[in-house]
Amino acid sequence: MALYQAPSFEALEKLSRSRDADLARRELLDPDRIRGRGAQSNISGRFEKQTRERFDDGWDNVEPLSIFETVEHVERAKTIITTNDSPDIGFERSINAYRGCEHGCSYCFARPTHAFLGHSAGVEFERDIYVKVNAVEALRAELGAKSYKVKPIAMGTNTDPYQPAERKHKLTRGILEVMLETRHPVMITTKSALIIRDLDLLSELAKLGLVKVAISMTSMDHKLSRKMEPRASSPAKRLEAIRLLSEAGVPTAVFASPMIPAINDMELERILDAAKAQGALSASMILLRLPGEVRDIFREWLLRHFPDRVRHVLTLVRDTRGGKDYDSRWGVRMTGEGPYATLLRQRFDKARERYELDAKLPSLRNDLFVAPRLEERQMSLF
Repeated sequence: MALYQAPSFEALEKLSRSRDADLARRELLDPDRIRGRGAQSNISGRFEKQTRERFDDGWDNVEPLSIFETVEHVERAKTIITTNDSPDIGFERSINAYRGCEHGCSYCFARPTHAFLGHSAGVEFERDIYVKVNAVEALRAELGAKSYKVKPIAMGTNTDPYQPAERKHKLTRGILEVMLETRHPVMITTKSALIIRDLDLLSELAKLGLVKVAISMTSMDHKLSRKMEPRASSPAKRLEAIRLLSEAGVPTAVFASPMIPAINDMELERILDAAKAQGALSASMILLRLPGEVRDIFREWLLRHFPDRVRHVLTLVRDTRGGKDYDSRWGVRMTGEGPYATLLRQRFDKARERYELDAKLPSLRNDLFVAPRLEERQMSLF
């Protein structure tokens, strides 16, 4: 395993003269304490009354500080299906059986949601995982309501449905079992090869026109992928998942996202080429987004892993966001604006056409739904 190298004096000196001078003064967590994590700090959540800040008080630690091990929290959800009316998102309903995500992507746009739970959007987003243990039960209740009207439900919209906790709790599999039982359409996005475990359910759903899958691929470089997504499946495993899903008849797309300027954008065409070779039918792409706390978490990640590129990467990002770190406007937040964003989109369009990935996955059926049988709570008189 390669040893961590602190940013050079020249890199920090150059950074200190830039717009991100505050970043050069940050003290990041010890790499040994956050091995396998993407975030480099654990700053208090924005809604907390008290804040935590590391400093050297002059006393040496008698014992080394412990590593940040994963902690699971049991949660009982009142409802499991959430809705949105965002005009630039291709679904209205979604399910997230877990809060937080152990994959550890420093750029994850869902990180700020952990602040509402009293946690840091940094390491605690990856460490403190909330498990909605009654997710399957809640889903059956909602689908069984007389007023329920069928529309496709997306999974993997906030946190990955096949993150490491799913191996133990199998909530995603339970949800898919209900989907198959009720003939309900479902869409899945993941960067985990664990999805192959449920190939039996997915293939049956596919025969009925009730499922489509998107596998997220950010890099073909195993070393870069491990830095970007410490606990996600390797690029080779994800490509194998695309192949197995496709061979089983499950409509599968590749999600080349996010594209990060000067980090993985040079791999765009290679990702699409490899995915097509494994049977992908379609492709999509999203530009890096840095909402809320994600901005500083990503900047810290750059400082640790690519100190010589910090200024260049952030300058390119701001060039796509009108000089800001992020632009939340609908229709713009996913694609960005300006010369770099335009060139990236043109490259994607040409590559998608070249590799015949410009078709949309087939629409899912809504006409097969059968309401689930719910247990009668009132006892019979006879």
